[in-house]
Amino acid sequence: MIHLLSATVERWPVAGAFIISRGAKTDVDVVVCTVGDGTYVGRGEGTAIYYEGETAEGCAAAIRAYAGPLERQALLKHMPRGAARNALDCALWDLEAKRAGAPVWQLASLCQPAPLPTAFTISLGDPATMEAAARTAAGRGFALLKCKLTGEGDRARIAAVRAGAPDARLIVDANESWHDLDIAAEAQALADLGVEMVEQPVIHGQEVALAGVRAPLPLCADESCHTSADLERLGDFDAVNIKLDKAGGLTEALALRQAARDRGFRVMVGCMLGTSLGIAPAALVAQGADWIDLDGALLLARDRDGALTLADGLLQPGSLWGAG
Repeated sequence: MIHLLSATVERWPVAGAFIISRGAKTDVDVVVCTVGDGTYVGRGEGTAIYYEGETAEGCAAAIRAYAGPLERQALLKHMPRGAARNALDCALWDLEAKRAGAPVWQLASLCQPAPLPTAFTISLGDPATMEAAARTAAGRGFALLKCKLTGEGDRARIAAVRAGAPDARLIVDANESWHDLDIAAEAQALADLGVEMVEQPVIHGQEVALAGVRAPLPLCADESCHTSADLERLGDFDAVNIKLDKAGGLTEALALRQAARDRGFRVMVGCMLGTSLGIAPAALVAQGADWIDLDGALLLARDRDGALTLADGLLQPGSLWGAG
């Protein structure tokens, strides 16, 4: 019989600061869930979706309060989506893999995971600062950069990033800040600078603002898309960003990936800030994705033992989750 062993909060420092249009973070709190059957132990990690009011402490409390069956399909019925369900769902996958003596990718009937060309996030800053950050990231081998924007002065920022990393692929995250702009015109200006995708230009819940917009770049839903139930109302987007914390676990994230592809959406797989314990299951969903943004642990000052490693801009599998 499976039992919940613990649900605890850990704080991990960010390397420098992670800055987006909503503010800066110098550390991140994660919830770590541990389950066991008396012989084997499984772990999962979640990062609270702060813009929806979640906290790590609240997620830990929700896991402790869960009274339903400790079984992945039961979680989908008895627990709301979010970081708490993600941590518990991933802990159950990890336990299942250890009991079976097989990696999660085999249990989920997935292809063996390959190293991933992850994006590296360029935090919001003035053009000179972003240019310097882009130059450093490109020098580390990152071929794809994700630039945080704010809806004001974005063209100058991207021009600076392009100067700092002339050969890099660029995607941008507007973080809902383009709602008062001519989205098509703004996207065209960035396309001229080599940007290939715009993430979440409008405020979630106000997706109607995209009706009739003919942007020259794919528009990707992030805050607007959490689970497969959201896809029906996202017809004005071209792509969806799948994050395990939003979806509420690997189980729903895999279902969302399949449903999105069935509906013709392109797929991005992203993450919140967190350690490699939270990134490792997302790396399974990211196999074959159009854009991969799994640098959440790379932005920390330190990581766990057995962490995913980086080589030539490729994220290499670690050993701390999912039986390898």
